Amino acid sequence: QVQLVEAGGGLVQAGGSLRLSCAASGRILNLERMGWDRRTPGKQRELVATGTRVGNTDYAEAGKGRFTISRDNAKNTVYLQMNNLKPEDTAVYYCYANIYDIRWYEYWGQGTQVTVSS
Repeated sequence: QVQLVEAGGGLVQAGGSLRLSCAASGRILNLERMGWDRRTPGKQRELVATGTRVGNTDYAEAGKGRFTISRDNAKNTVYLQMNNLKPEDTAVYYCYANIYDIRWYEYWGQGTQVTVSS
């Protein structure tokens, strides 16, 4: 089993910054991809950013230029630096991990609330 523990959410004013972290623990052989998505009541789940083990990154349009995903492979941890936050970024942010162990597995964190006030 693999556990993902997130931290770093909170309340911030528009224009402010937050840094989310997500640490994976447990049986981890090939932690190929880690990333974040976000969910808001009444809206579809939205992918925010993805980072691969070799350093490739991908961002949803909403976060490009403002969000930066990074990984510390030695710590099995992924970070999401969010700058110039907007009220529309308010959501519960979930960390996920894609791990290969004979087959692919996907794990999710418990979610962390990010609230941006105007």
